[in-house]
Amino acid sequence: MDINTLLAPESYNIANEIDKHFSDKSALIFEKEDGTRMSVAYSTLIYKANKLANGLTNLGLEKGDRVVVMTTRLIESYVIYLACLKAGLVISPASELLRAKDLVYRLNHSEAKAVISYHKFVSEFENIREATPFLQFKIVFGEEVADWKLMDDLIDNESDSFATVNTTKDDYAFLAYTSGTTGQPKGVVHSHGWGYAHLRIAARKWLNISANDTVWATAAPGWQKWVWSPFLSILGSGATGFVYNGKFQPEKYLQLLQENKINVLCCTPTEYRMMAKTDGISSYHLENLHTAVSAGEALNREVIDVFKRNFDIEIRDGYGQTESTLLVANLNENPDKIGSMGQPLLSEFMEIVDEQGVPVKVNEVGTVAVRKDFPSLFQQYYKDSEKTTNAYRGNYFLTGDRASKDEDNYYWFQGRNDDVIISSGYTIGPFEVEDALLKHEFVKECAVVAAPDEIRGNVVKAFIVLKDEIVGSEDLKKEIQLFVKKLTAPYKYPRMIQFINQLPKTDSGKIRRVDLRLYQ
Repeated sequence: MDINTLLAPESYNIANEIDKHFSDKSALIFEKEDGTRMSVAYSTLIYKANKLANGLTNLGLEKGDRVVVMTTRLIESYVIYLACLKAGLVISPASELLRAKDLVYRLNHSEAKAVISYHKFVSEFENIREATPFLQFKIVFGEEVADWKLMDDLIDNESDSFATVNTTKDDYAFLAYTSGTTGQPKGVVHSHGWGYAHLRIAARKWLNISANDTVWATAAPGWQKWVWSPFLSILGSGATGFVYNGKFQPEKYLQLLQENKINVLCCTPTEYRMMAKTDGISSYHLENLHTAVSAGEALNREVIDVFKRNFDIEIRDGYGQTESTLLVANLNENPDKIGSMGQPLLSEFMEIVDEQGVPVKVNEVGTVAVRKDFPSLFQQYYKDSEKTTNAYRGNYFLTGDRASKDEDNYYWFQGRNDDVIISSGYTIGPFEVEDALLKHEFVKECAVVAAPDEIRGNVVKAFIVLKDEIVGSEDLKKEIQLFVKKLTAPYKYPRMIQFINQLPKTDSGKIRRVDLRLYQ
């Protein structure tokens, strides 16, 4: 791939990638859990985004202002994201699973001037008790909420024509938050130029999307993966996106794949694992599916074999991070390499390096690294020059993942350098869970690690030292789990809890998580 094809023009806005597909062709097919369906054309989607962009601009929002967006799998999500980009606003995605504690940090750290929320999620913003000095506008959609401006009213009587704000390739487009091993989440800054490169790397080579495809990417808004696939890769390719707003059930997913004649599927490893275990999987007809991809964590070989055996489709495993785009992918060109991470899509920008940032030898384990001039690498950790600087060694950004590469330049995953937990594709920092656990009245000390799980890959396991005279029990475990769910996003709660008398520590008092992992 010619690197010049990944470099955005100096004057560039991601919204242009979607605007150029303006037509009566279906952009999105939306289905509710009850079977209700609707289709939205590209022209309608763009008209609605133009009206909202006018409404946001007339409200007082200006180019560069940050907007926290909390929504779910709805048509409006696509309208909101497109409108914000067209208006030159910086989107900070917020998952519907976040709690008030998570949201107030994002609002204040990003200096968000506005929040746009689906009506069902407003309560968590209302639960915030701390000051939010930068927040000026609260916008809701779906239903009216007291003291919030209804989005329908905001766009009422607005023009469906809007001149996209002139942004450069280096202007901020997204401010996503990712979990770390210590402290609060890091704000990852992506520019409009990042989107240009991402679309040309992930959508075309890995997802293999053409304008004639119907594509189902199951990620939910609030995560950078939603920006990657359901939003940018699908709409930027002029394809038709399938959106299902319902709970995950493996049989239902297989039925939807069949009925909607899906051509490209992008799922989490957990979703694939559960579908692979479905009784009667061979009775489903997925002959329209030409590409199936998986990202978030390594996918088991046996799951890949189930889909190959039943549907003659080989799932393409992919690897990337919030800070970048898709970096390494197994395109199934060599059956002997299934189970590997695959090969770098742009090999000249990828390496396995040692602690000094020097490339290691073939079959030697090191850290997966990305050359700092990679076109779709993040700009910085927002307001944190120290973390940004420490993320690099020499000419490379360090991903924190350990791997080796063989003589054919296939990468083989070994594990994480740090203590970040990846469960069902969610990235969870132990600090966030431990911080919530320590607020429980009976918890004296605690430490959180990953524990292997057949379905989710890993789950959060907490080792807890209780306060004196408190006795551990199964009822107390359940109480603590519910307590954590109320304080932070529920996917972070410890599915496993083990009470111990003391935590293993170094001479300097640091918890030895490596020892705790041996307790599994």
